Amino acid sequence: MTGTVFESSVLVRPARTDAWAVGDVAGLTVDSLSSLLDGPDVPDILLIGCGPTFLPIPPGLVSAVRARGPVVEWMDTGAACRTFNVLMIEERHAAAALIAVD
Repeated sequence: MTGTVFESSVLVRPARTDAWAVGDVAGLTVDSLSSLLDGPDVPDILLIGCGPTFLPIPPGLVSAVRARGPVVEWMDTGAACRTFNVLMIEERHAAAALIAVD
């Protein structure tokens, strides 16, 4: 995405990618997404890639994130990467939280 290789989970914005300390769905909380949800630049759409395969979303996560602004789209990480690229081509205001795949 930015030419930098990440071997961990990442938080992706249009102009920036940061390592993210969440290693699996069990570690995913609203607080773990705070750098995307706090401040003046909250995305309209937040893609969450849950790892290599589709897994159930943690109870209450969508409503808690939605209360802070963005629509949440939950999918496996590969699909989230592809969708993020399409949203960037469409110049949409989106971000992605991507749990690493091995």
